[in-house]
Amino acid sequence: MIASPDYVSVDVSKQHLDLAITETAVLRVSNTQAGVRRLIVRLGTLRRPHVVCEATGSYTRLMARELAEHGIALSKVNPRRVRDLARADGQMAKTDAIDAQAILRFARLMQPQPDPHDPYALELTDLVRRRRQMVDMLAMEKQRSEHPEGQTIKASIKAHIDFLSTQIAAIDKQITEHIAQHAGLHRRAELLASIPGIGRVTAAVLIAEMPELGSIGNKQAAALAGVAPFVHDSGQMRGQAHIAGGRLSVRCALYMATISAIRANPPIKTFYQRLRSQGKPAKLAIVAAMRKLLTTANAILANDAPWIPSPA
Repeated sequence: MIASPDYVSVDVSKQHLDLAITETAVLRVSNTQAGVRRLIVRLGTLRRPHVVCEATGSYTRLMARELAEHGIALSKVNPRRVRDLARADGQMAKTDAIDAQAILRFARLMQPQPDPHDPYALELTDLVRRRRQMVDMLAMEKQRSEHPEGQTIKASIKAHIDFLSTQIAAIDKQITEHIAQHAGLHRRAELLASIPGIGRVTAAVLIAEMPELGSIGNKQAAALAGVAPFVHDSGQMRGQAHIAGGRLSVRCALYMATISAIRANPPIKTFYQRLRSQGKPAKLAIVAAMRKLLTTANAILANDAPWIPSPA
């Protein structure tokens, strides 16, 4: 029989990692290479360590890499879920130590599944996120260029736009090369890109930001991407369902892919048009089409078989 995991929580901040193995003791180490090594040594005293932390973006990257190299399970969970449990438990105060203990209670109660461990996927995630940052900067500079400015400012904005465009092209090449160099990533990218509407950028985002895709159910995939409808019913009240939460980068990439799929992917196009003909608002129909496209991607990866058009 497989031993139960020894759950360990880590509250992650820019400067520190607060480690809780019990609900009464918290060990603080620095969020540096030396600090993470100290954390690894402490975890080595446990039979089957399973680290749980809140998803806090880049601050978890160093720890995630080290844990992956040492074969230690890691789960990054939605901070809102942890905080909701703490409030339900009557814990209103908030410090790093208290947060670490709250995460530990959450881990023991909810027993989250480990995140996939793939160092190549972690590097791809860094590249994809950096690309997103530069695309956002480029969009802001293009907006600024539309407003009348002096010639000096216009020249500065244009130079920055040219620079960012060059950098985005360079990182696109890096992403393509990185995926091509690793068979697992390359196979997943090929499978996803076989779906009309999903291009190489969207495929890279899905691989990097949603590594669970292909190994989870459709409802869980929709919830992770933030395209699952949540109802708000109580007693006699019947509220309208809305999407909430999820991974913003995945949802943004999926939105653009769906706009393309509505034109180029026959099943998605037919599905979208049917919803519109039934009087559904365009926004609702697009979200439903996003969910259907994600379900298709999930099935393609689960079956390890490329997309095949339905017979006419």
